[in-house]
Amino acid sequence: MSSLQGYVDRRVLVILQDGRVIIGMLAGYDQKSNVVLSDSKERVYNTDEPVEEIPLGLYLVKGDQIVLIGELDLEEDESTDLSNIRAEPLPAIRY
Repeated sequence: MSSLQGYVDRRVLVILQDGRVIIGMLAGYDQKSNVVLSDSKERVYNTDEPVEEIPLGLYLVKGDQIVLIGELDLEEDESTDLSNIRAEPLPAIRY
């Protein structure tokens, strides 16, 4: 995943195979696509309640659990009122 070099020191959104959504600053990665996120939070989506953000701090994600990594638009993210968002959680991937 050499293309991750451009995301280092930027805020990214990571979607995992179990459906979790984690946001954090990409601090580093290795040849196995393991990534280290700093100042990270998990966003938990629910149809009945607002989006919950759970602080995780420094967080290591195994590369084989990652489905998607993308840079987060900071202006768009900060202007979004998460208390008004209701959504189905992402389902886990089944093989």
